Amino acid sequence: MSEEQEKKTAPTAATIKKPVVVIYTDGACKGNPGPGGWGAWLSAGGHEKELFGGEANTTNNRMELTAPIEALASLKRSCQVTIYTDSEYVRKGMTEWIHGWQRRGWKTADGKPVKNAELWQRLDALRKLHQVEWRWVKGHAGDPGNERADMLANKGCASVGR
Repeated sequence: MSEEQEKKTAPTAATIKKPVVVIYTDGACKGNPGPGGWGAWLSAGGHEKELFGGEANTTNNRMELTAPIEALASLKRSCQVTIYTDSEYVRKGMTEWIHGWQRRGWKTADGKPVKNAELWQRLDALRKLHQVEWRWVKGHAGDPGNERADMLANKGCASVGR
């Protein structure tokens, strides 16, 4: 095979199939601010992974953002990811609001600094390493993935709330 033919048949980033990962995330806070926790349940190719953690003095929104950050950071290579969250703050932030914030230098439409900007920036950077689809799921409505992420978030919260 000639070098030119080899180049035509060599796999490219566009033709290599990425691993498919489903992630459910949640955040919890006992008081707002107060002790908080985050949880993520990852599933890929028949394998599962649970992640959770917490902070002694935080907010619910910070924990909702930390869950997908930690989940995406745990992936070892670029993946096709679907993230399910019960947080419209996270979903809308990543699919609607972030573009305007970036255009305005991390300011809201009324010129105020974006809250949790450092977390949004980290989540955006991690998202760019993967092909991510954001999906909202109703919280506390019996969805098994969401219930599991909620349990992990509460476990994270309990680990610092003692």
